[in-house]
Amino acid sequence: MTAADPERPAGDEVPRPVPGGPRSVRRTLASIVLVFEVVVVFLAALVIWGLSREEGGILGLPEWAPLAGGGLVILGLVVTVGSLRHEWAYGLGWALQAVIFASGVLNPAMFVVGALFGGMWAYCMIAGARIDRDRAASAAPGREPE
Repeated sequence: MTAADPERPAGDEVPRPVPGGPRSVRRTLASIVLVFEVVVVFLAALVIWGLSREEGGILGLPEWAPLAGGGLVILGLVVTVGSLRHEWAYGLGWALQAVIFASGVLNPAMFVVGALFGGMWAYCMIAGARIDRDRAASAAPGREPE
């Protein structure tokens, strides 16, 4: 028995409902991909910066440009993760996937990284939306559980 409820034994806790209902699978998968991309973009910016120092700058850009560009992309990724409750954030996520893929101009390995993350992003958007639709359909009132 607890002090708050003398009828209920201690350790028998009731789960609290999630505010706003269950979280979207698409939103969860998108945030996972974007957080992993933050780490990869940070490391890629360091690699591109290190290589540009030896060559005297990539495409005639100043030495600090890869770090500044990587920082802007990271900032965009973090803002997108925080904004995924809005539908426009998914469009921003697509745009960031294109920017990361286009960074292959600076280092060809980024074409591979961009293609991998772009593929993961596309899969998460498609599969997550499908799962969310199936969940909503099964939770619809008047539908019998299977």
